[in-house]
Amino acid sequence: MVDLKPGTDTLFVLLGAIMVLAMHGGFAFLELGTVRSKNQVNALVKILVDFSVSTLAYFFIGYTLSYGISFFDGAEVLAAGNGLGLVKFFFLLTFAAAVPAIVSGGIAERMRFWPQVCGSFLLVALVYPIFEGIAWNHRFGVQAWMKLALGAEFHDFAGSVVVHAVGGWIGLATVLLVGARHGRYTKDGGISAHPPSSIPFLALGAWMLSVGWFGFNVMSAQDVAKISGLVAVNSLMAMVGGTIAALIVGRNDPGYVHNGPLAGLVAVCAGSDLMHPIGALVTGAVAGGLFVQMFTLTQNRWKVDDVLGVWPLHGLCGAWGGIACGIFGTRAFGGLGGVTLAAQATGTAMAVAIAFAGGTVVYGTLRSLVPLRLTADEEFEGADLSIHKISATPESDW
Repeated sequence: MVDLKPGTDTLFVLLGAIMVLAMHGGFAFLELGTVRSKNQVNALVKILVDFSVSTLAYFFIGYTLSYGISFFDGAEVLAAGNGLGLVKFFFLLTFAAAVPAIVSGGIAERMRFWPQVCGSFLLVALVYPIFEGIAWNHRFGVQAWMKLALGAEFHDFAGSVVVHAVGGWIGLATVLLVGARHGRYTKDGGISAHPPSSIPFLALGAWMLSVGWFGFNVMSAQDVAKISGLVAVNSLMAMVGGTIAALIVGRNDPGYVHNGPLAGLVAVCAGSDLMHPIGALVTGAVAGGLFVQMFTLTQNRWKVDDVLGVWPLHGLCGAWGGIACGIFGTRAFGGLGGVTLAAQATGTAMAVAIAFAGGTVVYGTLRSLVPLRLTADEEFEGADLSIHKISATPESDW
């Protein structure tokens, strides 16, 4: 009898990779709808180029650092088992490439194109794999230590912390290094409003991300025999909880409403395989309210010019997701158990430290070598730089 399982698993993981790849279009349209019209071309190009650069960084360096697997064997070896190992790389790459996409939203409209591309390569090659390897491949003995000392390993089923908190805290470090957009905050304490250029595009991005997230979460099983309807329903409930909370706390603001489901989905990733659906609903609702409150606080009181709110959305909601897994994943709160709050808090804090330090080192080093941000005149004209100028020339085929 022919063993169909390798081919079935390969198709399962491949479909997940394609769904998460489509989410990068969601990142692009979310940023496109949020930034000013003059920067829309730049927003679209950055996400596509960052994904391509991330692929090279992860293929040649990052994946090996995380999992000890290289791609310098012959094609016959790589194609074994219907190429399951290759599509697992593809799937995990789409996660890794989400980190530069997250950072892009924070520093939108004022960072130079090529320094950002270089930063994206370094993040995916050297920074992201550190905690990915710890959490998902037992690197450096950290998981064994936590199990012994804290009663359980750190659990992050689909990346609340590994992907989103890491991306969000790198984003915060980068935003602080680059500084605010020119004219965003005035010397007398005033704030210049930069409203979203297109709510429909912002909404399209949110919907693309929300739909793709079911591949992000469900396909994280990476084995068709381990697929779980619990993960799917928990993702749904967290998405709904985040939406309703953002609607209420954000007082019907459409920008908050469309980021609400994303906040809920970010938070539920870690414990989506363990929580009861009611626990997932609460997790998502807390995340939706947290995003609205902290986005307002960072922009208006702390004057941190995080354009898409990537630190509240991914950094804080991702960290909340890691901790929520240690609460609602326990049997006491209706979950399946096998986690402890101490291990979840410790692992989350470790990820935050690695991400913030890594982002500071990468972009701090780049800033010491080349100008990171546009001049005031360049920013006034729009951040599209040569991309915009090439597409605008009469000789262009576009």
